Amino acid sequence: MINVQAVSKTFKDKKTFVTALKHVSFSMKEGEVTGLLGENGAGKTTLLRMIATLLTPSEGNVTVAGFDTVKNSAAIKKQIGVLFGGETGLYDRLTARENLEYFARLYGMSKHETKVRIDELAKMFGMRDYLDRKVGGFSKGMRQKVAIARAIIHNPQIILFDEPTTGLDITSSNVFRQLVHQLKREGKTIVFSSHIMEEVSMLCDSVAMMHKGELVYQGDLEGLYKEEGSRDLNYIFMSKLVRRDEYAS
Repeated sequence: MINVQAVSKTFKDKKTFVTALKHVSFSMKEGEVTGLLGENGAGKTTLLRMIATLLTPSEGNVTVAGFDTVKNSAAIKKQIGVLFGGETGLYDRLTARENLEYFARLYGMSKHETKVRIDELAKMFGMRDYLDRKVGGFSKGMRQKVAIARAIIHNPQIILFDEPTTGLDITSSNVFRQLVHQLKREGKTIVFSSHIMEEVSMLCDSVAMMHKGELVYQGDLEGLYKEEGSRDLNYIFMSKLVRRDEYAS
């Protein structure tokens, strides 16, 4: 479903070049939930942006549902839903409902489909009380719930979430986790980055661990637990980073 082959990404910062990704390769099966782990600056968001066709690889290639992200970006965009941390993509002067209606129209949804879907998502995320209020006055958590609804308004087959529970309280975070379980039952393919190891352990089939732009590990969680002799994902993650740094030095 998602295939990343020897991908590197270099950015120009003034007169110097910064390498965000270094020869990253991994693949995801259809219907799989993958957790993307790494410190800030590890390359997680860069990788997600490439999968979403928003960035072009400096080297290598990425395919999503059989389409190349550079050559067939339009075909991919129809099949994916995206939410990036800190970028809700919402219009403050519009109500939550109007925001969702706007994005539904961009995806070619009919008025009836849009109404049914918005009602469904409003119930799911507990947004009914503020669905017709302007987003500009929303709390961070309220905005995040509308943003998640925006990302899946068109019922995409592939969903990319970058730090999706940022700003959400415990109740809202649990709603998100229930959503992931539901999407998994529907056969959706999901990639999400998170710093919350418990969340990853609870929701994911596999993990991809990143460190300084490189892939440290990618594979199923149960295999990782067996390999490391532990089910403490936080310990395993930190241990792998230490070992990688020791190897590099």
